[in-house]
Amino acid sequence: MSYRIPSPPPSLDELAKRQQNVVTASQLRARGVPARIITEHCRRGGPWQRLLPRVYLLQSGEPTPEQRMWAALLYAAQSGREEGRRAGAVITGAAALALYGFTAVPRLPAVTGVDVLVPRQRRLKDAGEVRIRRTERELEACSVHGLACAPVARAVADALCEWTADQEAPAPVREVLREAVSRSENRCTVRELSVELVESGLTGEPRVRAALDELLAAERDMTLDQVGRLVDEWLLPAPLNAPELRMRGGTYIAVPDLYWPERGVAVEVDPDLRCVSEGEAAWVRGGQHRMEYLGIRVVYVSGTRLAADPEAVGAELREAYRAGGTDVVELLVV
Repeated sequence: MSYRIPSPPPSLDELAKRQQNVVTASQLRARGVPARIITEHCRRGGPWQRLLPRVYLLQSGEPTPEQRMWAALLYAAQSGREEGRRAGAVITGAAALALYGFTAVPRLPAVTGVDVLVPRQRRLKDAGEVRIRRTERELEACSVHGLACAPVARAVADALCEWTADQEAPAPVREVLREAVSRSENRCTVRELSVELVESGLTGEPRVRAALDELLAAERDMTLDQVGRLVDEWLLPAPLNAPELRMRGGTYIAVPDLYWPERGVAVEVDPDLRCVSEGEAAWVRGGQHRMEYLGIRVVYVSGTRLAADPEAVGAELREAYRAGGTDVVELLVV
């Protein structure tokens, strides 16, 4: 059996360097600094200062924007343990987007409030410029300049919640959503963003819904273009684009993305990317089920799979066209 000798906790100097001179009272006590010394050092004209309850800056003068972020995170994440663990809090909202480097939001020095996400059971109050936001979901963290931040999609959703609360105030909704999915690093997918916006109840906000619809349409159009190129590469006949299918009596069936009427084969591209609400999702699923019930062979193509293995998708399209539908009911193509 092997034994692992635990490494000693970092010294106060090492800890201060790691946290940009911002430490908690519990971290100071764990390193032998009594409460009396903390109080003396934080008096007017002293070398230290208190930034937030039980959070101190080991220097005089105005704190930097990064030190303000550290103070907010350490205040919200204090667990009373020796190292002031930061596992229970993440920076979110506009402050997180500023740390990520979003150009559509104010730069870090201009951020006047810091939203920090914590588990719902935590007993914390807002303090100074720190706003506590609670969640029942498990916290996820991304390290940005050493600080724990919410993933991009969650940070965007939390920022939009704050901005859209004031209907009259201008907010860069469209710009932020576009930047979230188009950045070369620290980006998110349209699907991840859509899930977060639905979870946050933001899709009922007209500005958010309009911007999200643009992203969803652009993502689906890009995937459809790739499918079109596969159709050409595999020498398949050109399908109809988004035809409306009806029964002879006029009963509506569906609007597939692509359709080969001569073979009874339809293609549905990322159907979940056009379904923001559950009502829309049910409507789309209903059309898919009706096509399959009437004998149409439906091929489902996801952008993720298409990007990962286009050859397999092309082969699937060719095989579906070769096999065709099964006892397809005669339909009107509108």
